[in-house]
Amino acid sequence: MSAAQDLVTAYLEWLKDNMSVREVEGWVEISTPFLDRHNDYLQIYVRADGDQLTLTDDSYVIQDLLGSGCDVSTPRRRELLERIVHAFGIQVENDELTVRATKANFAQRKHSLLQAMLSVNDLFLTSRSTVRTLFIEEV
Repeated sequence: MSAAQDLVTAYLEWLKDNMSVREVEGWVEISTPFLDRHNDYLQIYVRADGDQLTLTDDSYVIQDLLGSGCDVSTPRRRELLERIVHAFGIQVENDELTVRATKANFAQRKHSLLQAMLSVNDLFLTSRSTVRTLFIEEV
């Protein structure tokens, strides 16, 4: 095995060791080792409906932005949000980031949802207080 393969294997072990799964009211909660801007672990929720799986952030990211004073309903932020979720193949339904999957594409869809959650979380950088602070520093 090459050094690069050893590194990939070590990374996969780290992912496996730092992920947890538990049942929560008909959903499966997957806690990941990926951190949001508060250094909290990201969780996603999965529910099976026949052969289809629904994956969601349970409104965590958008509600966190709203609670931090970042209004995602302004035209420009809404456009940025739509661009982000579209790039990852994710939908926004009632402030929830969601994606549908099958068992065959679950890993890829889970990864896309996590990437979208992290990218949408970055919209905090467009909040009025952050932009104002940056503007004052530059001027």
